[in-house]
Amino acid sequence: MTRALALTVSNRAAAGVYPDRSGPVLASLLREAGCDVDGPVVVADGDPVERALREAVAAGYDVVVSTGGTGLTPRDLTPEMTRRVLDREVPGIAEAIRAAGIAAGVPAAMLSRGVAGVAGATLIVNLPGSTGGVRDGMAVLGGVLAHAVEQVHGGDHPRPASGAAD
Repeated sequence: MTRALALTVSNRAAAGVYPDRSGPVLASLLREAGCDVDGPVVVADGDPVERALREAVAAGYDVVVSTGGTGLTPRDLTPEMTRRVLDREVPGIAEAIRAAGIAAGVPAAMLSRGVAGVAGATLIVNLPGSTGGVRDGMAVLGGVLAHAVEQVHGGDHPRPASGAAD
């Protein structure tokens, strides 16, 4: 089973100003995608994101999906903190998530700066901080998550059935 961490990035939720709403949705959708989920763990944006990601990679999570901190405000630093941890980016995941949001009638989805990539043997994906953004993002990610994790761990691409053209 895929071991996943749901990470909520929110300065206000981390400070107790209001409850985390997107993290529980994310954790539930990761479970529905077949993951054994820890969290949501709530951290403030900035350096705490980098620390949480590094700890998750060291702990051997197969995937870490974050929600929040991907917007345009000066305090939205999740993509920058994520890039500090990544060994390789997987831009197609973030591009597909943004495209799906736009196609679903959410023009502001193009403003998300979320990134995705691999750190060690851990896939890391940033999603927007809204519950809708989490649902839209997981609708995209859920369909490729098991295959992506398998590849990160050295698995091969599926091959066509015998006799089919390569």
